[in-house]
This record gives sequence, structure tokens and C-alpha cells, in this order.
Amino acid sequence: MRVPLSWLREYVDLPATETGRDVQAKLISVGLEVETVEQLGDGLKGPLVVGKVLTIEELEGFKKPIRFCTVDVGQANGTGEPQEIVCGARNFAVGDKVVVVLPGAVLPGDFAIAARKTYGKTSHGMICSGDELGMGDDGSHGIIVLPPEHEVGTDAIELLQLVDEVLDIAVTPDRGYALSIRGVARETATAYGLPLRDPALLDVPQPNAFGYPVQVSDPMGCDRFTARTVTGLDPEARSPLWLTRRLQKAGMRPISLAVDITNYVMLELGQPLHAYDRSRVQGPIGVRRAEQGEKLTTLDGAKRTLDAEDLVITDDRGPIGLAGVMGGANTEIDDTEGTTTEVVVEAAHFNALSISRTARRHKLASEASKRFERGVDPQAASAAAQRTVDLLVLLAGGTADAGVTEVIAPSAPHTITIPADHPDKVAGVAYGRETVVRRLQEVGCDVYGQDELIVTVPSWRPDLTDPNDLAEEVIRLEGYENLPSTLPKPPSGRGLTDRQRLHRRIGRALAGAGYVEAPNYPFIGEHVFDQFGLAADDPNRKVVKLVNPLSDEEPALRTTLLPGLLGALRRNDGRGSHDLALFETGLVFHPREELKIAVRLPVDRRPTDEEIASLTEALPVQPRHAAVVLAGAREQAGWWGKGRPADWADAVEAARALAREAGTELVVRGGQYGPWHPGRCAELAVVVEGVEQVIGYAGELHPGVLKTLGLPARTSAMELDLDVLELASSGVPKGPKISTFPVATQDVALVVDVAVPHAGVEAALREGAGELLESIRLFDVYENAAQLGEGKKSLAYALRFRAADRTLTVDEASAARDAAVSLAGERVGAVLRG
Repeated sequence: MRVPLSWLREYVDLPATETGRDVQAKLISVGLEVETVEQLGDGLKGPLVVGKVLTIEELEGFKKPIRFCTVDVGQANGTGEPQEIVCGARNFAVGDKVVVVLPGAVLPGDFAIAARKTYGKTSHGMICSGDELGMGDDGSHGIIVLPPEHEVGTDAIELLQLVDEVLDIAVTPDRGYALSIRGVARETATAYGLPLRDPALLDVPQPNAFGYPVQVSDPMGCDRFTARTVTGLDPEARSPLWLTRRLQKAGMRPISLAVDITNYVMLELGQPLHAYDRSRVQGPIGVRRAEQGEKLTTLDGAKRTLDAEDLVITDDRGPIGLAGVMGGANTEIDDTEGTTTEVVVEAAHFNALSISRTARRHKLASEASKRFERGVDPQAASAAAQRTVDLLVLLAGGTADAGVTEVIAPSAPHTITIPADHPDKVAGVAYGRETVVRRLQEVGCDVYGQDELIVTVPSWRPDLTDPNDLAEEVIRLEGYENLPSTLPKPPSGRGLTDRQRLHRRIGRALAGAGYVEAPNYPFIGEHVFDQFGLAADDPNRKVVKLVNPLSDEEPALRTTLLPGLLGALRRNDGRGSHDLALFETGLVFHPREELKIAVRLPVDRRPTDEEIASLTEALPVQPRHAAVVLAGAREQAGWWGKGRPADWADAVEAARALAREAGTELVVRGGQYGPWHPGRCAELAVVVEGVEQVIGYAGELHPGVLKTLGLPARTSAMELDLDVLELASSGVPKGPKISTFPVATQDVALVVDVAVPHAGVEAALREGAGELLESIRLFDVYENAAQLGEGKKSLAYALRFRAADRTLTVDEASAARDAAVSLAGERVGAVLRG
């Protein structure tokens, strides 16, 4: 919201010495985010005056049209003689009043003006456009042509209000009232302790039966609709300079008198309005929900297909506007033809959520929708309509019809009960009842009671709904900077939970293994499941959809971490980083079988365990997953030797690392699922209370998936369920005991069928070796049909044996090895090689 300081002074008697910077500091202290203070006309120096064009000579022989003009500037040039000026613009004629800058002046941007010879003539000054004076967009993109009533020689700096300060305020969604001069003036008056001249305090006639007919079919969507009619408008009337300049300073482009007035009142009071050409409205004005598939061409020229949830304004033909967003082209006031002599002014109050969804649905954000979705003062509608009517009568010579239409749905003011010392408890400061009452009254609340206050919230503050909201108002007006800085005293014995410790260990383990954490947004589009090749009945296809997604392409919450991680890998690879190892730990979301409505938790006390449990049951199931993706080189080549590309084994090893951090055994076997290569996919499982549960998959991704997603060849990935892994955990891993006795190493090479997985062989060896086995490591895989036979492979293992209380003999180590080989022979048909 751009707020000219000159406009703000109309409603608050600020000290003459106060600058925009001073006001900025005051408003920031009461909680408004004033981003910048723009100095309009900074460096501007006259003479800059009103001139009258006397003659125009067209100069020939140049690449572009050039005109040599004489302009009457009165006594501003010291002689009273016509000023000779060369100009290339063509949107003015002899007799027009223009803005002339004379030699010796300085325009914004430190542009000094002097007499100079150009196009064979000497130009003594310049005829100015709005851009050259820093006036902003006036829609004409040419020389400023002034109304004829302005006297020659008048100071144009004051006339055009070129010197001013503009506060640029970033209005948060809960402070919709600050999207108006009225709202900012109220905050300014409070900050300075000055009275406010409320521009909404107008004498408004009572509604009667003679107003324009209005029918509201959806009182929930529109609880107030005011209609006023003005006739006898001068179609040639144009917006005065003071009006257009205020619009420009506020960042809006002047269009036509009627539209400019509605925009001006919207900026002044915060109430969006719309003016209809009465001759183009057929029958009563109605407010209803659209029929699915109805069409409407809006003022921007776009033909829109309406949704059944859209709130529309209608006449006998059908929709003539998207309520609270944008009017329709079929009732537009056409300024180009200059035929509009009667207008119907609409000032209505619409449901904030409905307007927000309509604007998002049609990708049509407007100044009106921006205000309605943040909350507009419903009590200001009739005052805004009256202000608009008054300006139309004053500036366009119209006559206000006696008829006044107001359709109002019954509603009661919102009241909140709050202990008088509640702000004290929230802030940790003893404000006292008098201060609390005074501050709430400054906000606009009516306050009754002693120890227990009954507070009636003003109509322009729909964001005040709970006691804590009122406490915040007291605290911000008393000054956040005055709050004491105290450290909380946490009770003992409430450190990290076992679950939190596990998650941190897992993050450190992956980071230590060379992975880079890459958190992603938890949103996905359902098309990704087709890209992953998931079966039609796969549980991961059942998603929780958002009512108001940030992106229409990703309207659902993720059921897997891989889409986000693979997207990050693809972006980094496309930007030149080809050796990548990324990881993420985060929640995934699965819908519950039975949908429940979430309870609203209280804010004035701690929720009970039952309330928290009820809320949890209404939320989606949210297990925490961990995932990694790899591409490119896992080990770089260099003087130390050859490098190694990342492959499926690295993804499996990442899963093993997580299992080690959880202190549990991970079962790894061949598997097949979704995006993984069917021949290079490992199924990951753990044993929980004697029952084996699959917790994820690891391996190389399918070539088809890589091609569809635009990923590097041989990209590998792993994802598993950390919550189930935690259930199988034995707690914090214990450090190994260091033995003083030497290790006995025995190597074995076993020949097995090619289809036999290494995990099965290792499990048999580990079980057969017994308690003396300290570790086992696969160090070689060999296949040679000539030596081993068709369909056979050799797996070579290094077995380390150690006893805790003695040095093992060769016979003991050999016996343990033989027992391991024997069990492997029984389990998987392994034969000792050689």
C-alpha cells in the first residue's frame, strides 16, 4: 500500500516538522512494515510553469517529426515574451495549456535544463511529459495537456503536487484495514497520540424502496449490498489534477472520471466499489453462485468459464461481474465513446474466503480481491457509496437519486471475554487494567467490565478473534522494544527424545558419508506416479489433496520423498554439477481410512490429551522417511588412482548405514518396485517383535524412468521408513568392546548359482560360524563358465574370528569356518571352491 504523506495529513494533524522517515519509524513501532519512503520530486528545481501554446511550426527534413513551438509563459521568463521551444511530441495543439520547464531548472534525476541549439533552432526550455517529471503512468505517454482553466505562468510544481513523500507499506494478510488511507491514518493517530478525522463519518440517507432493485440469493457470500444511482453526468467531464495525482502517487493509473472516483474512494476508505453504466444493466442486480460452465467476459477482455463456487453479480442476461474481483465488459463505463450519463454504484461486502478462491481459481488478482480476501469493513459500505456519489455530483455535475438500496444480512458484533491481566501474563510486563482498556479503545474496541473484560471488536478488524489477538494489540501499541529480554527456564529432564536423537544421528551419518542434505517442498502432482511406473492399486497413489495448493500442478501432499530429491538432482545436473549425492529426511502423508473433522484447539490454555489425540486422528498418517539419490562419480579419479561411478551398491550401503545408527540388522534381498530397475533393486526389511516388515527399497532406477524424468544414466536411489526402523531399533548403539586378544582371519570362496543372492550366503555363514565370528566381508565376486560351470559364480569372504577371553587356536578358527561353510551348503547349495 502506497500512502502519500500529503494525503495522510488530511486525517491526522501531524507536526509540520515530521518527515516521511519520522512517520515510518512510528508506524514500524506499532507493527506496520513500512519498507521504503519514496521522495517524490527529490532534486526538482524550478522554474516549472503553466504555458499556453501559441504557434506550432512543423520542421521538415528530419528522421522523425519535429515541431518548433512558441509558448506563452507569462512573466515566468522575466520578459513576458513567448518562449521558443523545440518538441517532438504530437499530442498537443495550438491553444493547449502545457507544462513548461525553463532554462535554469533541474528535473528529477539531476537533469539540468539550459537553452540549446537543436534541429537548426534554439530551444529555450522544454515542454514536459509525466515521465520526465516523475509523475508515474498517466496512461497518455505524451505531453501533459492541462485543463484550460489554469492560468498561464502558474507554478506547476505546486499545481501538480510534484514534491511529496510516499510510504510503501507491506501489508500482512491479517491487517487488511491497512490497505486504505483511513486504516493507516488510524495507526498513525494512535502512534502519535493524536485525534483521527475519520473519512467514513458521513451523513448517509436511510435505505428506502426507491433504490435500484437488488436481489441477494447467497447471504453467506454477500452479507451487505449497497446500491446508489447518479444521473445527469457530464460524459465529457475529466478527473481533476488533484484526483489523478493522488491515484498516481498511490500506484494506480487514471482511467476515466467514474472509475477514478471509485478507485480513489477504495484507497481512501478501503472499500472496493464498482460503477455500472445504468443504460447497459438490464433488470435487477443479483448476487448468486455461478452455474457450472457459465461464461463471462471480464473487464480485461478475457472470456472466463465460471465455476459453481464463484460468486457472481448478475442482471436479467446472466453474470455481469465476478463479485469482489472484476466487473464484466458488458456493463463497463465506456470512456472512449463518452456516452455514460447514468451510473449505478455498488458497495458490497463479500465473504473473504470465497473471493480468495475465485481470484486464485481464475488467476485474476485485483485491487478489489486483494482487499476482500484480507477482510473489509462491512460497516463502511454505505459511507463509501455516499462518498462516491458526492464526488460524482461534485466533479461530473450529476444528480444523486433519492433511492437508496441496502440489502443486509442480520449479524451480531463479535465479542471476546478476556481477563484484564491476560496481556500482562503474555508479555511478562505489568501493564495494568487502565493501560489495557485504553489501548483496546484506541484500536476501536468497546470495553466493559473490571477483572473480566468484555470486548466488542470493531467491524474493520476481523482478525481479532481470540484473547491472544487482543493481547497482541496491547503489546504492539505499548512497544515491542519495551518488552524485557529474558531467557526461558526449561525444566530438567526434557532433552531430545530417542526419536529425535535417531534422526540426528541419521543426518550426521549420511552427511559423513558424503551426502548433501536437500530439503524439498512436500507437494507433488499425481502424474509422477505414472512416471514412476507404480501399479494402479499401489498405496502410494492414495494422496491427501490440498484445498488451496500453492501450485495447481502439485495439489497433493507427497507419499514418497523421491520426486523432490530427483527434481533437485535433475536441476543440479542441468547446471553443471554432475557428481551428486543428495539426501532428505522428512514426513510423507497418507490419508486415513476414516475421515474426521479436526477440532479447534483452545489458545487460552494447554489442550488436553484427549483434544490432542482427537486432532491427531483427524490428520493424515505422517511417517518419517529417509531417502538418498546418487549420480555421476562416487569416488573421483586422480593421482591416487581410478575413480568409481556411483551405483546400486552405494544406495544399499546408505540403507545399511541407517540401520547401523538404529542398532538393528537390515535384511537385504532382491526385490522389484516402482521406479527401480527390476534386476538391480534391493528390498529392505527389518524384524519388529518377531515379524519381518519391508521398510523400503534401494538400487538403480529403471532406464525408462530416467529417460522420462530427464535424469543422468545409472542414477541410483534409496528410500525407507524411519518410523518402522526405529521400532526395530535396539536403542542408542553401544560402542564395541576392544579385545586384547588377536584376531584369526579365514578366507573362503564359495561357488553358488548365479541367482543366489549374496545376502543369503552371508546370513548362512554368519549363523554357522557362531559366537566367535566378529565380522564378515565379501571381497570378491567371480564368474567364469569355463572354470566354475554354466550358471555359477564364486563369492569370496573374509571371516574374522576372535574370542573375548583367550587367543583362538588355528583348529578353533578352522572349525568355526567349516561350520559356516557347511550351513551355507545346506541353505543355498554353496560348494567350497577349489
